[in-house]
Order: sequence, then C-alpha cells, then structure tokens
Amino acid sequence: MRESKYDILFEPVRIGPHIAKNRFYQVPHCNGGGYRDPSAAAAMRGIKSEGGWGVIFTEQTEMHHTSEITPFIELRLWEDKDIPGLRRMSDAMKVHGALAGIQLAYSGINGPNFYTKEVPLAPSALPIRTFTNDPVQARALDRSEIRDLRRWFVNAAKRSKIAGFDLICLYGAHGFGIFQHFLSRATNQRTDEYGGSLENRSRFAREVVADIRDAVGDTTAITMRVSLDETIGELGFSNAEVREFVEMNADLPDLWDLAHGAWEDCSGPSRFKEEGAQELLVKGIRELSSRPVVGVGRFTSPDVMARMIRQGVLDFIGCARPSIADPFLPKKIEEGRIEDIRECIGCNMCVTGDMTMSISRCTQNPTFMEEWRKGWHPERMNEKGVSQTVLVVGAGPAGLEATRALALRGYDVTLAEATTTLGGRVARERLLPGLSAWGRVVDYRQYQISQRTNVETYFDSRLTAEDVLGFGFEHVAIATGSHWRRDGVARQHVVPMPVDETMTVWTPDDVMASKHPDDLSGKTVVVYDDDHYYMGGVMAEVMAKAGAHVVLVTPSAYVSDWTRNTLEQGAIHVRLDDLGVDIRLNRGITAIRAGEVETNCSYTGRRKPVACDAVVMVASRVSEDALYHAVMDRQADWADAGIKSVKLIGDAAAPAPIAWATYAGHRYARELDTADIGDALPFRREITQLEPT
Repeated sequence: MRESKYDILFEPVRIGPHIAKNRFYQVPHCNGGGYRDPSAAAAMRGIKSEGGWGVIFTEQTEMHHTSEITPFIELRLWEDKDIPGLRRMSDAMKVHGALAGIQLAYSGINGPNFYTKEVPLAPSALPIRTFTNDPVQARALDRSEIRDLRRWFVNAAKRSKIAGFDLICLYGAHGFGIFQHFLSRATNQRTDEYGGSLENRSRFAREVVADIRDAVGDTTAITMRVSLDETIGELGFSNAEVREFVEMNADLPDLWDLAHGAWEDCSGPSRFKEEGAQELLVKGIRELSSRPVVGVGRFTSPDVMARMIRQGVLDFIGCARPSIADPFLPKKIEEGRIEDIRECIGCNMCVTGDMTMSISRCTQNPTFMEEWRKGWHPERMNEKGVSQTVLVVGAGPAGLEATRALALRGYDVTLAEATTTLGGRVARERLLPGLSAWGRVVDYRQYQISQRTNVETYFDSRLTAEDVLGFGFEHVAIATGSHWRRDGVARQHVVPMPVDETMTVWTPDDVMASKHPDDLSGKTVVVYDDDHYYMGGVMAEVMAKAGAHVVLVTPSAYVSDWTRNTLEQGAIHVRLDDLGVDIRLNRGITAIRAGEVETNCSYTGRRKPVACDAVVMVASRVSEDALYHAVMDRQADWADAGIKSVKLIGDAAAPAPIAWATYAGHRYARELDTADIGDALPFRREITQLEPT
C-alpha cells in the first residue's frame, strides 16, 4: 500500500541485542506529566506503539535522588517503588511490537535539588545552570563519589530491566546530562584522570557503559545521547570534538543518539529552524562507527526521511514533536496515506507543558495527553449520539476542528464562515514572518473536511440570530473568534488608557489586513506589547522590515516573555536586535498623545516621552460573541426552531493560543450528545498513595 520509495523506512535495524521493526524512532521527550501522571504518560506512549513507531522512549528519568530538577516534573527511578509506574509505560510501548526505551538522567550541574535538599554534585564546582538562575552551586565529585555515581547508574539500569525496558539511553545532550558535563571543558575543569584531554573527559562515559554492560548488557541495549555542538565558544563541546569522541569510542554504545546543543538549538520552533536543520552537523558521523545513528530535525516529510537514510546520514529517523502531532505518522506512511499526516507546525506548544509543569498540549493533536485522562484516541471518535445535525459558525481553528471531529462521529455538519477563506486567525497569521508552517492547522483540517460527504461549507455567511433560528439545526457551535483591542486594556491597564484621536494606532488585525503603509521609511513606530506571547515581536519585525525605526515597549523584563516556554525568546530578541529594533524592557505606556507616547518604569513609575508617528497596540483581545448572546436571548424560541443546544467555543469564548482553540473544538465534538456529568471531574487523575503514618 505504501510507495516503494518509502520501503527503506520500514527496514528492520539491529540495536545491540534487539531488532527495531522499522526506522521510526521516538526520541525521549517530556510531556508535563512525569511522576505525577504515570498512567496518562503511559497511555500516550502506548498510542505511539499502535501508530507504528519502531522505538519509543520515555522522557528524561531522574535516576538518583541526589540530582533532581524540581519544580520540573519528570519521571523518577530513585527506588524500587518507582518500578511499577514505569512498567506500566514499557508494557504500553511494546503492545504493538515497538522497542521500549528509558532515558536515564543525572542532571549534575542542572539539578538544584530543591525537593531532596541534597548538595548538587558535578564534575567541577560551579553555579547551578537552570532556567531561573537558582542561587545554588554544585560541589565537585571526588573519586569515591564518581564510583558511587557509577554504582547508581548500574542500580538504575537493573531497575530499568525489571521495569521491562529494552533500551537504556544515557543522557548527555542539551546541557542537561552528566555525560555532557564531563565531556565539555566548560563544565569539566578537573586536573585528574577525568579532566583535560578528550580521552580523559570520555573516561566516565566509558566506565558507566562498561558497568551497565556487565550488569544488564546481555538483554538491554545501551544508547548514548550526545550534543552535536554546544555552541558556547571555545570551551564548549564542539562538533569537531563530538566527531573525535565518536571515532575514539566508536563501538561504545549500541547506538549513537545525536542532538544539537542547548534545547532551544535542538528543538527550535519553525520560526527559526527548518525541517532537518541539524543535517550538516550530523553528516559524516555515521561513517565513524559501526553502530547505528539516530538524529532529529522536526521531520514531517517522508521524502526527507527517506533521503536521510538513503544518503547514509542517519539510520533512524528521530522524532519527538512530529510524533506528538501525529502518533500514527509511521502507519500513515506505511498505508499510503501521506495526505492524512497531521504535520507538526513547530509552535512548541508541547514544550510549554514541561516548562510550566502542567499537562502538555499540542496545537495539531488535541488528544495529546488525553488518551488516558479522557479516553480520547487521535484517529477514532466516539459513536454518534441521538442527534443528527449541527451548525458550526466560524471556520477558524476551533470551528474547523469541531467540524472535522463531528463529521468523523457521523453528524451532518454545516459550516458557515463570514469571509471567503477558511482558517480564521490562522489564515491571517500564517502570512506573518516565520509563521507559514502554522498554516498546517488549516490545511490538515480543510483536506479532512473535504473528504467527508456529511459536511457542507458556506462562505460569505455572516449569520444573525434570526438566521440561526430559521435553519432548523439541532445543535449550534459558535466559534466566531476574537479581535485585538485598540484601547490598551490588558495587564497594565484594566480600563482604556488615554489615547489622542489624532495619533495613528494600529492593532495586529490592522497590520495583518495591510492597513499600514508598505513603506515606513523615516517613520518611528512604537510597538506596545502587553500580550507577551509571539505577536508583539512579530509586529516589531513587520514594522522594521517596512523601514520604520521601531521602539518596542513592554512591561516585562523580556521581549515576548511567555515564549521562554516555547524555547524561542532568545531567538526573538536576537532577530529584533539584528533588525535595529530599540527594545525598552520593564516599561509600560501610560498615555498616547499626538506625536508621542508616555512610557513609565514598571517599578518606579517614572515617566518619559517617546516621540513617534504611530503605535502598534498588542494588548488583549475581545471575543466576538454578539451572535451567541443574541441567540441566547431568544432561548424561548429554541424549541420551535428545533434547537437543543448552543455552545460558545474557542476564542469566541475566551481568547488564548491556537492550541486552546483546537482543543475546544475537539472537546465540543467529543461531548455532544453525551450525558451531563454535573459537578464530576471531566477527566481521570491519579492520587499519590499515602504511606503508613
């Protein structure tokens, strides 16, 4: 059923004592669940097994209590008590023939140990490196403690075997793992046999692999994840050194797992990283060892995947984010259903679950991490209820997902869109700099809807309450979106700020509708960002590329503050600085006057004027809910009109990132015609077992 050019992706490949059934390799990735939500995480991995992945790994698993990264919620394998939860995960991974892998992590200089209160241990005594610059330092491991650490890895490997894992990944990439800390001269400043030369810096890795082989090597494969290039200067573990390291230790692990530099380098969003962006860093490493090599690069195209294998760049196609967006990616390629792949858009919303210590989301796949909690399957919907017809008003991300999912359940769906284009906000935002991949949210759903005979779509259909009541639909979902405010109401201002009517003020909606001049040369434009996600930075980029002198004012200490959770904040700052944007942090705007804005310090309140010709207001959004309220006001007429329910969903209910909208549309479709659960929880959760007092 698949095209022959993809046959190479389905060849079996040996990894130590095991054989992977194909070349699809889900590399370790976090999910915001960790030790708190083991069944949710296990079910999520199990779905990937059903979807055809040959190798499936856990997330980072803390292997000893002397190194943990609280407040972040990862898996733990500190004692035998942790084994049953992990066994549930490995069992789920292997149901459909995948190899189950666990990533063992000792965080060393990244582990502040806030929960265990242990003194952090690292190759050298240096300050702890965390996202929040915690005021803690690590103590240098002495030789006896290195022997202890080797023993702890062996203990964790034995527990991993009992927990049913086929592969053990030793984590030394992204700056997070002890193996990288030993390999890098930036974090290893030792003068003994573990420091100095690359051979010495490799010693710890060689010893741990040998120890684990002696303990479990007959049945368990060992993989090593190393950074392709730390990109931190002369002291960093460079791409040249990683090649020397692999060549020097060619057959050390059973597989080399290659990942770029810091996490934001490796998993950069599509705004800044193209598919296969690490190819040049990986190319040629496979020739240095007889062991197979896996690499990553947000692979979504089967053609790119097959080329990587044919050209000898990789042996396995490593995926984290693409496996989240579509857990059935391998099966769809195998079955010749390329057009049904739900491609990752590279928004990194999945990453935010880990960064915010919450259950992860996916913009493309609203069932991610809801497989156990809600019983949602990414490819199958629950059976249709007693009703037959649904009207969906608004073809943005919430309306499109609701339409797709309702049609899959078997309802007759009519989709009414006020404009001539599907996609709502996504149709506009995909045209902004760097956001073209976000259009996949629309493209996937538009194609799926086009394949359904039970969906009718009407454009230029701006409906009134009278229209809705007159159509005779049993259920109505109103997904009419939102628009950006012009008056500055957001976080700094909870009521409109003073705005002189003679000043030109644009909102992102105006900019996306090209209501600003194409050439702004010689003009000064102030971009006020009190939204703190991507839009403020994008608006500054648009203005700068139009030739304006741009002053970006934000009350936060960071440009596009919340994008620290999507691993792009630093890249946004660099891009704006390269474009000459004047960045003013920790400053708000108190008033907009003719020819200037008045700014104030977020801390002292001291005010300064900034002369300008125009302002781009990136504040908050207002829900377009007038139709909903008009229909609700006519509730007495519903019975005569045949209406059973009216629901407001997506940005029309409460503006949020696109992932919230697709989730809202999917949830609406799942829950239509289901029993009212009243005050009960709408999902399952696990409770920590109490120990005896």
